[in-house]
Amino acid sequence: MNKKPKIAIFGGGTGLSVLLRGLKHKPVDITAIVTVADDGGSSGRLRDELQIPPPGDIRNVLAALSDVEPLVENLFQHRFNKGSDLTGHSLGNLILAAMTNITGDFFHAVTEMSKVLNVRGRVLPAANTSVVLHAEMEDGQVVSGESTIPSYGQRIKRVFLTPEKIDPLPETIDVIRQADLIIIGPGSLYTSILPNLLVPKIGEEVVKAAAKKVYICNVMTQPGETLQYSAADHVKALNDHMEQPFIDTILINNEEIPDEIKSKYAKELARPVDFNVEKLKSMGLEVIRDQIITYKNGVIRHDTHKVASLLVDLLRD
Repeated sequence: MNKKPKIAIFGGGTGLSVLLRGLKHKPVDITAIVTVADDGGSSGRLRDELQIPPPGDIRNVLAALSDVEPLVENLFQHRFNKGSDLTGHSLGNLILAAMTNITGDFFHAVTEMSKVLNVRGRVLPAANTSVVLHAEMEDGQVVSGESTIPSYGQRIKRVFLTPEKIDPLPETIDVIRQADLIIIGPGSLYTSILPNLLVPKIGEEVVKAAAKKVYICNVMTQPGETLQYSAADHVKALNDHMEQPFIDTILINNEEIPDEIKSKYAKELARPVDFNVEKLKSMGLEVIRDQIITYKNGVIRHDTHKVASLLVDLLRD
């Protein structure tokens, strides 16, 4: 009767997919809850033309958790670069759009594609409908659209969703309540993580859940979102949006980043996040520091297998 411990993971973008590729090999029951606020590129076009939730982040998570031949995953992730209507679209996005039309429902489309791709775990959209992300900037301007917000160039005061009435999936609420561990991140703070927690009832359920909540902090700041943010600033933004402290543990990097990598990021106005451990502890957080990064083509990524092992260790604790 050894049941696998249940992990609920919130995020979107590359960070979530990287983490899942390592975690799916661990003896855990994974549910990934994925943002549906994307409005750029192929996802944005399909969202506008077909009136469906954006499939891109969901597609990447399905691919990360899939257990199929590499060729099948490559086919699902293939992006067309020719043809006026097809250019920029990935085949997986088109398949999810087609499946939504066939089943009449985005959630059911994701469920059916999970079966086709032999997904290890479960993938749930944060909502079964499109949502629009807005940011109120410190200068008072309100900027709308997930892809537009980082390019505005001002410090973000808060983000919020429309429409006001967004129904979370009952399955998502059940997953949160039954979780043994809730993981938030890694990923873009305002455009990948918070759009999940701001869906009505989801954030509320996460805050009051019995499970330990772990925030995997980004290693580098993000231009247009977290410029000059410390790790404590990341946590404060999450707490402010949930209107109370709710994170138990933060996982941070303690490995020195090579100067040539820092120089590359500096050209994009990004720099290593300041991890002031004493400040984090003063916020009531358990702090786990380790060498948790790798490099791929000069880009910093979380070490998927190392992070997965640390998370499983937390479950044992």
